Amino acid sequence: MKRRDFLKKGAVVGGAAAATSIAAPAIAQKRIEIAMVSTWPRDFPGLGTGAQRFAQRLSDMTDGRIQVEYFAGGERVKPFDSFDEVASGNAQMYHAADYYWKGKHPGWAYFTAVPFGFVFSEINAWVDWGGGQELWDELAAEFGLKCIPCGNTGVQMGGWFRKEINSANDLKGLKMRIPGLGGDVMAKLGASPVSLPGSQIYENLVSGAIDATEWVGPWNDSYMKFYEAAKFYYYPGMHEPASMLSLGINKKFWDGLSTSDQLTIKAASHMENDIMMAEYNAKNGDSLDKLISEQGVQLKVFNDDVYDSFGEAAAEVFEEVRQHSDLANRIHESFLQTRKNVGRWMNISDQEYLRQRNRVLGVTT
Repeated sequence: MKRRDFLKKGAVVGGAAAATSIAAPAIAQKRIEIAMVSTWPRDFPGLGTGAQRFAQRLSDMTDGRIQVEYFAGGERVKPFDSFDEVASGNAQMYHAADYYWKGKHPGWAYFTAVPFGFVFSEINAWVDWGGGQELWDELAAEFGLKCIPCGNTGVQMGGWFRKEINSANDLKGLKMRIPGLGGDVMAKLGASPVSLPGSQIYENLVSGAIDATEWVGPWNDSYMKFYEAAKFYYYPGMHEPASMLSLGINKKFWDGLSTSDQLTIKAASHMENDIMMAEYNAKNGDSLDKLISEQGVQLKVFNDDVYDSFGEAAAEVFEEVRQHSDLANRIHESFLQTRKNVGRWMNISDQEYLRQRNRVLGVTT
């Protein structure tokens, strides 16, 4: 063999060996098994199916290397025990609305929804560009967690009531299922807020244990058949203008993941954040039409006097939140700044465009 040919073949073989030695560690990534708990019933439209969809997507995106075993509310732990299950490390992930944990710290409420808070585009702007994620990280780390957005239901309805609500006085003594800071607002107005997981609302409404309830919107609410116990359906909900759902991850588990695995989880989670919102927007309108035409539901709008009372009570609630701690105050201040800046732009973009479009097309409620 000529010396030149020998050197060429040697270079090829040597290069292949080097490539193999470099590529092998990247290929031989470890298999990861995740237990994921949630606060939703299995196969519940939107909330539950969105969580299940995320779990399956994460497995699919990694060709099965990351395996997620999903547990609906009550299958592994009770719905409201999801937080402690993940914070303790017994499970690695939860899917929930973080305002359920406001009893642990009021700052959690801001990362789902607060009264007179963000709509979908605003809360995304806050989390991604307004310092919201950094504050969320700071809060979550105190409990051994890392949280990222994983769904949104958009502007929610004000709720189902057995009687008409014509003034703030009509709220006094009302037993209403309403969590988060919205429940605190109702308490200021003399109502008795009750926190119940979704699976228990219908039975409590039908039995008379509660007089009213909010849940999500027409698509979910029609599935729950609340119209069988209450016919007055009020809008808009001041308490949840865009309810962001959270993927809560055990922080020790998260910190032990590779950067690529962390980015894959973020990608799957943010994808669900967009898909779920699109699904709610696609299905709420038709569901509302059917509630009115087929179930005899009476669609009502809260009058200005009632909404003004919500605003006054919300101001009191926020002041109490700010007094809780330095972190709670910083979360609220960041929230206010983003609501002002992004809201000001939306007033002359989305809102004004929709007003003019509706005027030209003759669209009414």
